[in-house]
Amino acid sequence: MKKGFTLIELLVVISIIAILAGFGTARYLTAERQTRDTQRKSDLNQYRLALENYASANGTLYPPVCGNVSSLCNYSLPSIFKNTYLANACLQDPRLTTNGDYYYCSNSYQYALWAKLETGTNDYYIVCSNGRSGKKTYSAGQTPDISGGACPLQ
Repeated sequence: MKKGFTLIELLVVISIIAILAGFGTARYLTAERQTRDTQRKSDLNQYRLALENYASANGTLYPPVCGNVSSLCNYSLPSIFKNTYLANACLQDPRLTTNGDYYYCSNSYQYALWAKLETGTNDYYIVCSNGRSGKKTYSAGQTPDISGGACPLQ
């Protein structure tokens, strides 16, 4: 009597291992996306703190800029905002690919910050000067309307 495994037994074991590896990979990729989204939320809250500190030192006025946050850090207020309130570090999207960067808009009296999240197809995380923050889902191709710093969260 020969001892060993049949071809069928080996194929079944290999199939089971492949299925388990597939589940593990899918969970890992989901966890990576959630981790990057958590980093985005944390970064936007860091910007909120920097903006509130800036406003406290400048007569309750926020920097009147609209667009990519890098314009706020690198072009609009390079020495004051970036160096003093963000400790010389402009925070950027952890992926810096299709999701773009962080966005900011203010009319000096109010502001809104937002970033696209990876875990939802059209989900955005929004932080406003009125203290509201949260996730909001938009239609395909639509982005948050934060013109003039208006908060899109109800």
